[in-house]
Amino acid sequence: MISPPPTVLSTEAAPVMDLLTMPQVMVRLQLGRSAVYDLIHSGQLASITLGRARRIPTQALTDFIHARLEQDAA
Repeated sequence: MISPPPTVLSTEAAPVMDLLTMPQVMVRLQLGRSAVYDLIHSGQLASITLGRARRIPTQALTDFIHARLEQDAA
């Protein structure tokens, strides 16, 4: 008797969320460390903490940029 193949988690089922380090965000926004932390503490840029490491989801950075573009266009 043939058993069914084991269930494998598909990357298509759950989108992969890339996480950026603080230096990566600093380079992308061309801002210093303090300015990026100010954006995080003011709630304008979402982040997560893993142990002592702060990470910013790429989607959060994209959302922040789009929000600023819309804000500047208004």
